[in-house]
Amino acid sequence: MNVYLNLLNAGIDLLLRAGALAILIYFSQYAQIKNWNLIAYWGLLFLLEDFLFWVEHYVDHSSRFFWAVHVTHHSSEEYNLSTGFRSSVFMPFYRFMYFIPLAIIGFDPIDIIFMYALTQTYGILVHTQAIKKLPRWVEYIFVTPSHHRVHHASNAPYLDKNMGMVLIIWDRIFDTFVGEMEEEPPHYGLTTPIDKPHHPVKIVLHEWQNIAQDLKKKVPFKTKLGYMFQPPGWSHDGSRKTSRQLRKEWKEKNGNA
Repeated sequence: MNVYLNLLNAGIDLLLRAGALAILIYFSQYAQIKNWNLIAYWGLLFLLEDFLFWVEHYVDHSSRFFWAVHVTHHSSEEYNLSTGFRSSVFMPFYRFMYFIPLAIIGFDPIDIIFMYALTQTYGILVHTQAIKKLPRWVEYIFVTPSHHRVHHASNAPYLDKNMGMVLIIWDRIFDTFVGEMEEEPPHYGLTTPIDKPHHPVKIVLHEWQNIAQDLKKKVPFKTKLGYMFQPPGWSHDGSRKTSRQLRKEWKEKNGNA
């Protein structure tokens, strides 16, 4: 299933790559900085692109519309290196939009795409249970396997945490960081398992199907928009719970541990 989802993503990405590059090239004509120090250029490109990935990842977890795309990456109840290749199938349709500011700043579109590929390779490698904790300074600065196990866990205190690709400092700055706890081993997968997790269509479209069911409810238009764009788990009648609500309940139960 991981290979299947990766091939779907790669196929769409290949079809759209020229268009995404063309859009970045278009915006690069408005580049604000044209003369760079080589070290500053690559260092700043890395920092800004890693930060923009964090922003994208945060949005993917904060709005059900984008979660419906991203959820495929989190749907596996197994966690190993192959999980890193379990792609969010439709992300190539909009991912490049987050990098438009980089082109406007003055970074070459080819370099933007290269840096994303480089950081994404690192992001794949942290999908492992074989490596436990790394030295403290590494754990403080970089996304490590321990940090990313937290991100993939469905345990309440771990939900929507550790969004970074390479650097964990964004999560520390914006209060989305949680360390892996010995007393809380990660349980992988979704809080609500998929009915047919190996169905080739269901695995990609199941959350869109759930959204469609919610949109059929006889509720005001504003409420329908909530089912589309509010955080995953949002409901107008409290019948379901968001990650924030689940984390709050866990903290109250465990004495703000």
